[in-house]
Formats: sequence, C-alpha cells, structure tokens
Amino acid sequence: MAESLSGEIVDVSLDFVAEEDRARRTRTIRHPLATFFHLFFRVSAIIAYLCCDWFSRSFVLCFLMVITLLSCDFWSVKNVTGRLLVGLRWWNQIDEDGRSHWMFEAKKGRDCSGTEAEAQIFWLGLIVCPLVWTMFFFTTLFSFKMKWLALVVAGFSLQAANLYGYLRCKAGEQETLPRSASQYLGQQFIQKPDIIFGIL
Repeated sequence: MAESLSGEIVDVSLDFVAEEDRARRTRTIRHPLATFFHLFFRVSAIIAYLCCDWFSRSFVLCFLMVITLLSCDFWSVKNVTGRLLVGLRWWNQIDEDGRSHWMFEAKKGRDCSGTEAEAQIFWLGLIVCPLVWTMFFFTTLFSFKMKWLALVVAGFSLQAANLYGYLRCKAGEQETLPRSASQYLGQQFIQKPDIIFGIL
C-alpha cells in the first residue's frame, strides 16, 4: 500500500515474480544433464578424431570410436536435447505411398523449453561443430589423407543434418516455395547431371 499525493491510499502491485522468473531463466540451467550430453558427444568426437593416432595405430578402431560418438551425438541432439533445451524437434515420416515427409515442430508457450543460457549453449554447439568438421574436411583433403575423408564426411553429414533440421524448426515450416524449388532442382539434377558434373 502506498499513499498518493492527494492523501488517498493506492494499492500498487509490483511484479517481482515475473522479474525473478526472467532472471532465473537467463542465469540458471534447468537441464544440466541434457546440456552436458549436448556438448559431450560432439566435443568427444572431435577430440577423438584429433588424438586418434596417439591412442591407437588402428584406423578401424579410431573410425569406429568416432562414428559411435557421432551417432550418439546425433541421436541425443535430435531426440533429447533439442526438445529439452529449445523446445524444437524434427523427424522424417514415410506415408503409405512410400513418400518421405519431413516434420518440423516447435513448442509454444512460456514454460516450454530451457533457459536462455541453455538455448545459447545449444545453438553454439549446433553451429560451431559443423564448421569444425568443414575445416577437418579441407585439411584432410589437402593433406591427402584420403582414408580419413570418409570419416570427416560422415561427421559433417551428421552434424549438418541436425543443424538443418533445427534451423527449419526455428524458422517455421515454410514449405511452399523452398519445397517446390528443391524439387525442381532435384529433377533437373536427375534429368541433366551434366549441369553439375560437366559432360560425362
């Protein structure tokens, strides 16, 4: 209760709860395990790729270890951390006719996802790691380590697939123009492969 200039008592409600909630959402991490595993598999795959020669001389063992870490990362980001940290998910569904449909979903509502700190960690990990694998691709290509090229391409593909899926979720489903454009380009590529590859 507060007294106004005219002497009347005025009831003033202060919204400290909303301010505290906003401060809590920006500072805290509500899903520490999901946040940890969002970065753990990604960083572990990169470290394992970089340090493989130090731990083992077996290419097959290194290849399997990195692919396993990348697969765990792909699954955890696609099925767990995307839902918990940013409230987004995507999947592929095949209908009865055998056609593939990509589904993109975003939760709506105030308390639907993690905090701002978790969202920043999610997007940072999702964007930086494909860039690292792109750098690995060029260094592998220019150093002529062709046996590692398949691993780097797999790493980039898994990371880029999640990035693409979540960017589509974030942007919303705008399938009218992009879908028709991608179908047209796909048909042109199949009908006339010499456009990209030159005359075969």
